[in-house]
Amino acid sequence: MKITIIYDNEVFKKGLRADWGFSCLVEAENAPRILFDAGTNGSMLLSNMEKLNIVPGSIDEVFISHNHFDHIGGLSAFINVNNDVKVYVPSSLRGVRGVKEVISVSEHLKMHKNIFSTGELNGVEQSLAIKTQKGIAVIAGCSHPGVGCILESASQFGKVCALIGGLHGFKEFNLLEGLDLICPTHCTQYKSKIKSLYPSKYVDGGAGKVIEI
Repeated sequence: MKITIIYDNEVFKKGLRADWGFSCLVEAENAPRILFDAGTNGSMLLSNMEKLNIVPGSIDEVFISHNHFDHIGGLSAFINVNNDVKVYVPSSLRGVRGVKEVISVSEHLKMHKNIFSTGELNGVEQSLAIKTQKGIAVIAGCSHPGVGCILESASQFGKVCALIGGLHGFKEFNLLEGLDLICPTHCTQYKSKIKSLYPSKYVDGGAGKVIEI
């Protein structure tokens, strides 16, 4: 499985632009290509995609974690160039139109053979869980329900091996002990602390970063 960070607060690959928000492309074996969240600014999202040689029309599905501007702001611009997509939204998000299909998610959901949604946890956010040969990789938008809640929910699909995405003010660092890979992005406040505690597991994020699991 390959994850390419398209939109983030920091830049990993020279030539891309950073902004407050998050988006990444998820490419799993024998599965549709999924755009996870859409950042804040549509033109910046599409510009970074172009520089990363990601063709919008090659994306089959969109997964929106939660209804905050820094995760849905670029969605309309993306839909303008590719509306032939299935969009998974948390049940609290309304008003997505003009696409092939909109799926409102409340409970945990098997989207494809090895791809799942945790469901909308605590009525605010869903996370994506992908089964790999090494375990379950979890992608979180901002972790508003709490990292512990997200990891517990994702563990119903298998042993969680990786956590990628925004962690906000998360401080329960012991919850990360059992993971093999940690890539805190976007809104995470304590990146340096997490890196100091888990240097061998820590992976820097940033727009243009590619993670293979």
